[in-house]
Amino acid sequence: MNELNVLYEDNHIIVVEKPVNIPAQADSSGDCDMLTLIKSYIKQKYNKPGDVFLGLVHRLDRPVGGVMVFARTSKAASRLAPQFASHKAKKRYAAIVTGSPKAYARLEDYIRKDESTLSAVICPPSTPGAKNAALEYYRLTERGELTLLDVSLFTGRHHQIRAQLANAGCPIWGDQRYNPAAKAGQQVALWAYSLTIEHPTLKQEMTFTLPPHGAAWKPFETELKALCGGVRIVYADENILCCNKAAGMSVAAADGGDSLQARLEAALGERVYPVHRLDVATGGLVLFARSERAEAELSAAIESRSIKKFYRCTVHGRVPFKQKELRAYLVKDADAARVRIYDSARPNAKEIITRCRVLKANDAESLLEIELVTGRTHQIRAHMAHIGYPLIGDDKYGVRDRAPLALAAVRLELHFPQNGLLSYLEGKEIGVEGEMSALNV
Repeated sequence: MNELNVLYEDNHIIVVEKPVNIPAQADSSGDCDMLTLIKSYIKQKYNKPGDVFLGLVHRLDRPVGGVMVFARTSKAASRLAPQFASHKAKKRYAAIVTGSPKAYARLEDYIRKDESTLSAVICPPSTPGAKNAALEYYRLTERGELTLLDVSLFTGRHHQIRAQLANAGCPIWGDQRYNPAAKAGQQVALWAYSLTIEHPTLKQEMTFTLPPHGAAWKPFETELKALCGGVRIVYADENILCCNKAAGMSVAAADGGDSLQARLEAALGERVYPVHRLDVATGGLVLFARSERAEAELSAAIESRSIKKFYRCTVHGRVPFKQKELRAYLVKDADAARVRIYDSARPNAKEIITRCRVLKANDAESLLEIELVTGRTHQIRAHMAHIGYPLIGDDKYGVRDRAPLALAAVRLELHFPQNGLLSYLEGKEIGVEGEMSALNV
């Protein structure tokens, strides 16, 4: 490596790219390492006499590249190291995997390091030397037999991500230690793309991101740019994008606040067109067009109800039916920033149709799948509250239970006429149902 890629530096910290196959610190191989490289960089840039202090406060496996922070002072090291030890520092990784990963999973295992092979072994909790290991992942896009994952690491065990994903049936592409299908010469497709820390002296949260590069990552270039901008894309082609919106974010820039559209456009460097909305408090799937022609076809399909939208929600109480089509009438109350539901038609009211299926239930809660036939403001939230089963976490139409709103758009079925720009998407389904399958019911 001839030149250090410095992402940020000040008197207290330096944040850099660790390239693949370079150790974080010197080891028995005698190969060039990050500590030595950065010390040399600081010594030369600032004309430092004598030894240069540099604190190693966390590590990345040798074959894994990505964002690393180093402490430039002992005070910074003493304040950064506990953030990693207590898992206050947030580390996120991109991984390309084989197999069939779920839409979402939280993996909790026990790992011990096999000193004879230097491999991580998943084992029972009672195994001597075993340590708990936890991570979660979101499935993003697929390209052939490969799938891109967004991984959040909650503990920092030896080879943790590689071992846990392999144990879950979705080993990382190119991982010759944990993926039996990996071939000689392949580079493990795991990259630390985001690191969030509290600055040791400014006491401000800072996030540093860097997308991976290399041949294996090239097919996912759009998704990786978006991921570094804080957006998860679950489907992308030259005409449309489907994003998994986080709760608390608006969809369109025109809606104000932190918007999915603004993040996408900043990350991708192109204009995108929102064609439908989700409430700020609601997470899940949102479609964007990448051209005016695609926007026209998507908007027409939304208007004609050719695109079927499915949600999952958890409501208070045991819903007494298995499946039902609910009909009512909705009136917007702009002054109160809410809607009102009525059983019969009245002036300025619009008919709403909500198809509801109970997936599982107990006496306290019910998990539902909702098909939104009409797409009115706050329709699901207001309609379920109207029939006596308000959503958990809905302080507008339900009760103030201090929980997040238990509602997400989890599946889209796309239908388009023949000979149109988007006709190749006829019958395509995009889904993330697994994210809301483990609720407390």
